[in-house]
Order: sequence, then C-alpha cells, then structure tokens
Amino acid sequence: MKKKEIEIDGWFRKQIDFSKLHDFQVVRVTGVYKNSFTLRYRENDIFSEMTGNLIYNAVLPIDYPTVGDWVYAQFFNQNSWGIIHELIPRKTVLMRKTPGKKISYQLIAANIDIALIIQSLDSDFNLRRLERYLAITKEGHISPVVLLSKSDLLPAVEITEKIKDILAIMPDVNVIAFSNVNEYQLNKVKELFLSGKTYCLLGSSGVGKTTLINQLIGKNTFKTREVRIKNGKGKHTTTYRQLIDLTNGAMIIDTPGMRELGMVDSQLGIDDTFTDIVDLSKYCRFNNCTHNQEAGCAVLDALHKGTLSRERYQNYMKMKKESVYYEMSYLEKRRKDKQLGRFYKKVMKEHIKKKRY
Repeated sequence: MKKKEIEIDGWFRKQIDFSKLHDFQVVRVTGVYKNSFTLRYRENDIFSEMTGNLIYNAVLPIDYPTVGDWVYAQFFNQNSWGIIHELIPRKTVLMRKTPGKKISYQLIAANIDIALIIQSLDSDFNLRRLERYLAITKEGHISPVVLLSKSDLLPAVEITEKIKDILAIMPDVNVIAFSNVNEYQLNKVKELFLSGKTYCLLGSSGVGKTTLINQLIGKNTFKTREVRIKNGKGKHTTTYRQLIDLTNGAMIIDTPGMRELGMVDSQLGIDDTFTDIVDLSKYCRFNNCTHNQEAGCAVLDALHKGTLSRERYQNYMKMKKESVYYEMSYLEKRRKDKQLGRFYKKVMKEHIKKKRY
C-alpha cells in the first residue's frame, strides 16, 4: 500500500518553532523498534535514531519519542536515514506501568484522537480489565470506543446482555459488537475512521486487532495467528508499534497485545471511569473518606444495599491503591536515582583530581 505524506493539523502547527525549520524537518514517528524509529518523510518511512544530545537529556521515559509523535529531524545520505533532534509538544499520550516489578512506565503511543478498546465476546470478555483500559485512555485525555469482536460466537440476546453490562457502568461510552468472520456491523466500525484523525487499537492478544486492520485496508497485509484452543489466548502477532495509513486518510496505530495493564498515577482517569463511585463519595460524612470502614461512608452504604456491585467496588479500590503506590514508589526511585547520580559525579570528580596530582 502506497504511503502518504502526513499533513500537520492546526493544533500542532501552533506548537512548531518556525525558526527551527531552516535546519530541521517536522515529521511524524511511524514506528518504534527498540532503539530505532521510522519517520514519515514525504512518502517514505525512514529508519532513524535519536541525537546524542536528546538521549543525554532524556530523564524519564516520556522524554523519548514514541509512535505518533511529531519531531524535528534531519535526513542524510539522500534521505536514507535520519536523526531525531527534538520532540514537539504532545496533544495526548497513552502510557502504562512497565510490566513486572520494575518501578517505571512505558509509553504506548502519542497524539491519538480515539482509542479503540477491543475485547472479544469469548473468554477474553472482562469488565474489570475494560475499566482499566478506560482509565488509562481517559488519563491521557483520549476518547475511548469499545469494540466487541467475534460476535459470530454468541447469539444476539447474549451480546445484548454484555453491552447492557458495559453501559450500566459506563453509560457514555460508544459500544459496537462486530465480527471479522461474517462482517456483522463491520461497516459501522469502518465509519468510525475519519480523514486526518489518529486511532489506536488496544486489547489483549487474539482479540482480532490485526484481522480488523486487514479488513480496514482491504487486504491481508499483516500476519495473524490462531488463538490457542486450550486457554483461548492469542499469540502476539504485533511485536512493535506502528502507524498505518488507511485509504480514506485516517491513521491507525497498532500495538502489541498487553498481558499486564498496570496503572501509572491515573487519579483523573480512574475518577472519570468510576463516576458513579465518585458521585457517591460526595455524600460521605468525611471529606477524606477512604471508603474502607468509615462510619457514614456513602460508597460502603451503596455496597451493602447492593446498588454498587462488589466487583466494581473492589476494582476501583485496587486501582486507586495501585496508582497511589506507584506514584509514591516512582518518586522515591527518582529521589534515589538523583542521590546515586550525585554520588557518581563526586567519585569521578575526586578521581580526576587525584590523576592531576
């Protein structure tokens, strides 16, 4: 499929320092591959690296480029390779805690307009995981849409019940059930994609993200793999993040399936996802109510009366605790890193001083 030069929209034009355009090109990151990137320059994706100064000054993961970023870059050797010099301010950003026990976070993509959260209507369907996806998208100021794939596996009445379950806890979210097999409501999914907008596919492995992309571009460009029958889980078809052009001018970012979805400091995203609990907390007796065991807690009262499900309450409390713990742990890690950095500089300074004498 022929690539197109990506046009800069009005918001990003206001972020550009036009005095830098004498030396640099403004281009978009279309792929991330460990320590290298691809940048869309005119109609080509060019492998590129970061300048040493950008690497040296990067302190946090958010300081590095990610797919969807706009950057200042230079190209060399007849535009066969490039160097990224600086990031242009982001409009939105999607991130998660790094998998495992490591206290850090991972950028997923930047400058996304709409996040398409895909769950399949088989063993993958999970309201609690869906709440997590919604929290990280809303924290990044990204509009979410929920897509329920593999609708051909369930009768219509069961699909309707699952959609009702979602809307009962997230009444404002757009939910579409579809099938890549019989193409049920596939046209409705395609209508979501508008020219000039950037979309991101999120979901576990095996839910049909890659198959959906092939449907959107009209041919089997990207490889798909079978879901394991034993546990219903898919293998990672996508192993890196990339921006893909659609024929109507929309752009879609494919991401690897995520086994873990740890929370960063996502207070805003959590509150926006659990608005019913936030509304209840306004009627708690104490302003600093933790909703654990306090007398006069409106949240616990709703839980005991059955108007708030225990599963939703537990997921809310777990995500809040996780977010606070991560924030405190990360700040502590940064403090220790700075202390260690100062120690190393002191040792090197003394070492250099001894060598002089």
